[in-house]
Amino acid sequence: MVTRIATCSCGDLRIECVGEPVSVSHCHCLECQRRTGGPFGIAAFFSRQATTVSGRSAEWERPSDSGFPVTFHFCPVCGSTVWWEPSRKPDFVAVATGAFADPAFPTPEKSVYAHHRHHWLPDGI
Repeated sequence: MVTRIATCSCGDLRIECVGEPVSVSHCHCLECQRRTGGPFGIAAFFSRQATTVSGRSAEWERPSDSGFPVTFHFCPVCGSTVWWEPSRKPDFVAVATGAFADPAFPTPEKSVYAHHRHHWLPDGI
């Protein structure tokens, strides 16, 4: 079974994920755009039981576009967001796919909040 490790930029905060993600998606919501500094975020969802965290994290909670709170975990040293906990999916954690630094990571299967999608993005993203 595959094991992947996502880390912050400085490497102090890590989440180990065993198995394939349950889903991978582009999120075009404005908050993901702010979080990433790009036109969308990409999240890989893993079963909470398939993940192990090491290192110290700081937390920040905000409401999501769906109205449910989301708790973000980021490195207090470098500030990188590594994973988050969507309260509407309590059995799962979402991991920022860029934190895996793996160009072979599974491709997103869906896009959400497409009404905020930047008009200049290629079709399918």
